[in-house]
Amino acid sequence: MLKGTRDGILKKVQPVSIHGQVTWDVFFTDIEDPDGQVTVARIGPEAVIGTNLEPGDRIQVEYVLGAAVRVTRVVPTTTS
Repeated sequence: MLKGTRDGILKKVQPVSIHGQVTWDVFFTDIEDPDGQVTVARIGPEAVIGTNLEPGDRIQVEYVLGAAVRVTRVVPTTTS
């Protein structure tokens, strides 16, 4: 994927320290198949929009040149 987004369901966030630099492994599944294959996106914590990520949250992962660059928590909208 050159540039685009994927919607998913968050499974877990795992901090990883590589030579003292902290990154996060964000584990998620496809929104259409929540029990399907788990995908991992490694990003810096500063690239997460919406600080209260919890398993089960709907997220959107933005990619540029095949690399994850941003994870956004999608807040469900309610209709009356």
